[in-house]
Amino acid sequence: MIRLENLTLGYGSRTLVEGANAEIRRGALTALLGRNGTGKSTLLRALSGMERAMSGRILIDGRAVEEYTPAQMAVTVATVTTERVRVADLRCRDVVALGRAPYTNWIGRMQPQDAAIVEESLATVGMAAYADRTMDRMSDGECQRVMIARALAQQTPVILLDEPTAFLDMPNRYELGTLLLRLAHEQGKCILFSTHELDIALNLCDDIALIAPPHLYLQSTEQTIRSGHIEQLFAAESVTFDPVTRSVTVKR
Repeated sequence: MIRLENLTLGYGSRTLVEGANAEIRRGALTALLGRNGTGKSTLLRALSGMERAMSGRILIDGRAVEEYTPAQMAVTVATVTTERVRVADLRCRDVVALGRAPYTNWIGRMQPQDAAIVEESLATVGMAAYADRTMDRMSDGECQRVMIARALAQQTPVILLDEPTAFLDMPNRYELGTLLLRLAHEQGKCILFSTHELDIALNLCDDIALIAPPHLYLQSTEQTIRSGHIEQLFAAESVTFDPVTRSVTVKR
C-alpha cells in the first residue's frame, strides 16, 4: 500500500533516515519505533504529504505522494495527532462529522449517507453512547477513540497515528492497540502508528518499522524480535529486552 523507495529524510544538514526501501502493508497494523528525535514524526509527516523528502520517493497505492492534490490526499490518508483534544462546544458526533469534509458539498452540508457513516464510525470504536457528549467532559482514552472515529469517517485506506497511546493508562493502551489491530484486519486498512510502548508493539502488531538512524528496518514482528534490532535500540540505555517473553525491564 505504501512503498518507500530509496527514501532519505532529514532537516538542514541532519539526516534521520537514509536510503530506506520498505513497504507498509494494507490490512496490517504496523508500529513505528525509535528513540526520541530519530525521525518518527518526520516520517509520518512525509507519508501524509506534509513534509518533503530530501531524496527518494514515497508511493501510496502506486502513486507518488507529491502527485496527489490536497483533495485527493484527504480521501487517501487520515491522520490522528498526539495532542490532547478538548473541544468544549462540539458534540462527539460533530467532531467525527469533520471527517466527512472531503465528501460534502461546497457549504459543508452532510447528506443522510454522511450522517450514517458518522454514526457507524462512532459505533465501530465503541463510542455510540457518547455521540451527544462534549469532549471536555470525557477521559483521554474516550477522546482518543473519538478522534479515531473521525479518521474512520474520512474513509481513507491509510490511517497514520502519532503516539496515540501517549496519555493513556496501561489498560487503555492495550484496548486502543487492540482496536487498531481489529480495524486493520477487518476493514483492510493500512495503519501505522508511532509509539514508545514496546510491549504493545511486539504483542499486538503485525509488522514493526524501527528507525535506528540512518537506517529504517521494516519487518514482521517475529523477524524484528529475531533480528537483534530491539536490543541494539536500547543498548545505550538501562533497558533490557527478553525476546522469549517479549518483556521489557527498566533498570532503576
